Order: sequence, then structure tokens, then C-alpha cells
Amino acid sequence: MALTSKQKQTVYWQANLKLLAFCLSIWFCVSFLFGILLADWLNQFSLAGYKLGFWFAQQGSIYTFVALIFFYAHKMNKLDSRFQADEKQGDTE
Repeated sequence: MALTSKQKQTVYWQANLKLLAFCLSIWFCVSFLFGILLADWLNQFSLAGYKLGFWFAQQGSIYTFVALIFFYAHKMNKLDSRFQADEKQGDTE
């Protein structure tokens, strides 16, 4: 059974929101939980000579955020291709 255009839009946006929620939850865990709430506990471990809680607060959250940007872009390109929602679709030239 083929989906209608409206159903495709709904499934597309549900997949988009699910991906967005996943990325935001990872970002929240790394920046808020690891960098703030669990920093004291994580400080008993070290990474490259730095306490792990400090590292997450200063570097880890930034690295994770940049990695999430590339991950999100890659997954959205695949999602766009799956639903034929490529950016070039609206071009008239």
C-alpha cells in the first residue's frame, strides 16, 4: 500500500523529530549530566592528564556537539533521500 503525500510528510517529520530527540538527549547527557551533575564523581578518573569531569565540562561537550552536527547531517541526508525530500527538488532552473 502506497502512502499519500500527507502520510509521507507525517512519517518524515516523525523520523526527523525522533532523530532530533536522540541527538538532544546525547547532548544533554554529555553537557549537563557529565559536565555539571556528575563532574565530582567523574573527577576520580582522568583523561590525558585531566580530571574527567573537568574534561567533559571544557572539551568533551564541545567535541560531542561537533560530532552530533555531522551525525545529524549524515542521517538527515539519508532520511531526505529515503523520502525524496532532497534540497534540489524545489529548484526550477
